[in-house]
Amino acid sequence: MPSVMKVAVIQFPGSNCDTDCQAALASFDGVKAEIVWHKETSLAGYDAIVLPGGFSYGDYLRCGSIARFSPIMGAVRAAADAGVLVIGICNGFQILCEAGLLPGTLMRNKGLLFRCENLHLRVENNDSPFTSAMTNGQVLEIPIAHGEGSFVADEETLNQLNANNQILVRYCDANGNVSPEANPNGSLENIAGICSHGRNVFGLMPHPERVCDHLLGGTDGRGIFQSMIEAVQKTKAK
Repeated sequence: MPSVMKVAVIQFPGSNCDTDCQAALASFDGVKAEIVWHKETSLAGYDAIVLPGGFSYGDYLRCGSIARFSPIMGAVRAAADAGVLVIGICNGFQILCEAGLLPGTLMRNKGLLFRCENLHLRVENNDSPFTSAMTNGQVLEIPIAHGEGSFVADEETLNQLNANNQILVRYCDANGNVSPEANPNGSLENIAGICSHGRNVFGLMPHPERVCDHLLGGTDGRGIFQSMIEAVQKTKAK
């Protein structure tokens, strides 16, 4: 009988998508998702870690800039260094960048407006533990809800992300065309999500947990979590 996959969903003061992530993950067989308060200092025993969306610490200073100092982040960093899968969604992506676990940063949206809408993403690379259950070029419809989602990096970092195939998803139109018109926030190169050089840390601004059930309007987010589950299962089987 396959062992249970344990996932830690980190709860910061101001998180508001933590239980959404927990519910989405729990909808998969063999997955146990637990809320872990940010003051904990150990993540021993967990197979994957989720940093959910929300407004950690009220988004004071910069989004994620205070959360990076939470006690749990030492354990997140140690787990990432050990190869554990870590995914940061929206505010979680911002935290990962602030903590230096992912390159670049997230800035105010172009036009300075909060964007809350369904849009499309194109899978750029399925050679990762977060996209392996999907196909290159596959178009997903996943909602966004952010005011600071414009991904910015210097030219050298951007070149490295492209050279190492670390850009996993880009904003596109319904037909998979990447264009300025399909970019909701001004992100460089329409970047919606990137992974680390080691490929086990992934950050994205869209919310896959919000489209994991037909009752919620779609299931396009399930591929990301399914990829993670399959990657962990392969590791456990070794």
